[in-house]
Amino acid sequence: MAERRRPSVAVIGAGPAGLAAALAAADRGVHVLLVDSGREPGGQFHRQPAPGLGARSPRRLHHGWRAWERLRDGLAAQSATGRIAHLMDHHVWFAGRESGGFAVRALLGAGQTESVTVRADAVLLATGGYERVLPFPGWTLPGVVTAGGAQAMLKGGLVLPGRRVVVAGTGALLLPVATGLAAAGAEVAALVESAAPAAFARQARALAAEPAKLVEGAGYATRLLGRRIRPMFRHTVVAAHGGRRQRLDSVTVAALDAAGRERPGTRRRVACDTLAVGHGILPHTDLAETLGCRLTGHAVQADDEQRTTVPGVWAAGEATGVGGAGLALAEGHIAGCSLAARLRGAEPDPRAWAAAGRARARLRRFSAALDEVYVPLTPPPESIPDDTVVCRCEEVTAGAVREAAGPLGAGDLRTVKLLTRAGMGWCQGRMCAPGVAAVAGCPPDPARRPFARPVPLGVLADGDD
Repeated sequence: MAERRRPSVAVIGAGPAGLAAALAAADRGVHVLLVDSGREPGGQFHRQPAPGLGARSPRRLHHGWRAWERLRDGLAAQSATGRIAHLMDHHVWFAGRESGGFAVRALLGAGQTESVTVRADAVLLATGGYERVLPFPGWTLPGVVTAGGAQAMLKGGLVLPGRRVVVAGTGALLLPVATGLAAAGAEVAALVESAAPAAFARQARALAAEPAKLVEGAGYATRLLGRRIRPMFRHTVVAAHGGRRQRLDSVTVAALDAAGRERPGTRRRVACDTLAVGHGILPHTDLAETLGCRLTGHAVQADDEQRTTVPGVWAAGEATGVGGAGLALAEGHIAGCSLAARLRGAEPDPRAWAAAGRARARLRRFSAALDEVYVPLTPPPESIPDDTVVCRCEEVTAGAVREAAGPLGAGDLRTVKLLTRAGMGWCQGRMCAPGVAAVAGCPPDPARRPFARPVPLGVLADGDD
């Protein structure tokens, strides 16, 4: 008798959501193809130092280490049995339907000139998110990095981005970034947060419902205060300045009024060699949009089972709404349980993920409260001078965007792009779109891109793709 083929799923992304989904599905008899661009699992949250660096205590750079150990050990065990095939260094650029299932196409290795196709019965999108950075004069200077980028350098490379650092922007990410850099030996000259303390007070009840998160936040605050680093609430960086070698040597910080505008007479200059800046996280939805999944705002729409609006496609983690690693773990587990049952033609039993379901509901409420606290401020268009580059790939200035939106009549991001080339470069608008929208006064609509990353023409010319 012929052996019955096991159903298969391509899990795209090996962060907390992807790993939790892969383990849940594999435990229930599904063959998992775990596709990820990293050379080690874990994603940004559990990013590990390269083995060759010989890190003695990598756990000191992390929180949630026990969860990571469970995921890491589970992946190793399931890989040994052959239930999970971990495809590392695979940079996915397209996913679509093919012959009753799905085809996931990825570029291989550092050169990314070779394409490989992964085929499966279903797809789970655990593609995470990316940082939002708004433009200001000097933001393209060497020495200005994203907050997540600074954290990645520390976690993955065991290096500091600089010796005297200003951490600025808004969001819960700034606290662990500032704490981690300080603990590793950097001097944190200032922690600049645009949120107001009153916003925390207004959400006190919702935030208190998740005491473990409060304890985590209090721990960061205590460590910062222990180093005499006091967050500058309701402040923002309005300019970065370069020295003789056009490398960052200081930033100008100013206080904000209730409407988010700069308060006159409050500017002060802070010397630093690095600015780690971030204005929140946006869901990564390129593959979901390629597959035809419906979005709610900027996030992939998913039901109680984490199914998207496209049959055979599930989504979990930041792609469905930014909420942190705990929420990603819960959503990933639910998605893995759901897809395992449905790939076998059975109706899933929600009791199989009851605990994860309760955690998901609780953490979504907490995340919603944080969203009310950390509202990314859109800079007033007039606060960004004409000569400020807003699209660094194509070197498009705020003046050019302003002209497109004014005299030339562009009323949306696509028209601005056609008139100025803003968003036509390597990042395809992933970095610059929020800034271009702020200058143009356009709604920051999600862009529809045919591919999730740049693809060599030779790969596209291949008949198989």
